[in-house]
Amino acid sequence: MEPTVLYEDDSVIVVNKPAGLAVHADGKHDRATLVDWLLAEYPDIVGVGEPQTLADGTVIDRPGIVHRIDRETSGVLIVARTQESFDFLKSQFQAREVRKVYRAFVYGNIKDDRGIIDKPIGSTRGGTGPRSAKNAYGVMREALTMYRVITRTPEVTYVEVFPKTGRTHQIRVHFAAIQRPIVADRLYASRREALLGFDRLALHALSLTVKIPRGGERTFEAPLPPDFVQAEKELRSV
Repeated sequence: MEPTVLYEDDSVIVVNKPAGLAVHADGKHDRATLVDWLLAEYPDIVGVGEPQTLADGTVIDRPGIVHRIDRETSGVLIVARTQESFDFLKSQFQAREVRKVYRAFVYGNIKDDRGIIDKPIGSTRGGTGPRSAKNAYGVMREALTMYRVITRTPEVTYVEVFPKTGRTHQIRVHFAAIQRPIVADRLYASRREALLGFDRLALHALSLTVKIPRGGERTFEAPLPPDFVQAEKELRSV
């Protein structure tokens, strides 16, 4: 489960993260992470960025990590190599200037070719559980997701997704909230049968458009993984 380097210079590293590889430790599991791989390949990132304090008080290091995608999500991720680069990138994510594009297969038929899901998201179970756009604990934070349909059948819709905010599990929660959860989502669609051969969450971070310190605005794209390519073929042959 090693990532593939899509781009690197002396300020950033852009990788294609495989599904199944967590970005950083979660304080609960002892398994390899993207951070472990980064530290082995790029030891100069030690100390870059900010640590994170988990809900139980555990503090974890996240060297170079400016943003994250879920463990079962594949796709593009940018990592800072210097503190200057970290601050430069972080400001863009905070200002929502970074453009992100995802691909996903969801259960059911989405009838509209384009749509917007505008539903605040909060945490469940005292703030430590799954996210929800319905019954959540504490503060509900604004969340906006746009999408367009690529192709559809009565059972599955293939969508391109454009999250405008960056809440935890946002895409997964939003599609679950409109009764179209992502295929093989073990958290938000645990009772659904996996379709199209997926044995992991059918979500891929396709591209990221961001300004980098050495080159202005760039778009980085992670090629579709084999399970997505196969699912595309299967869906279009129906």
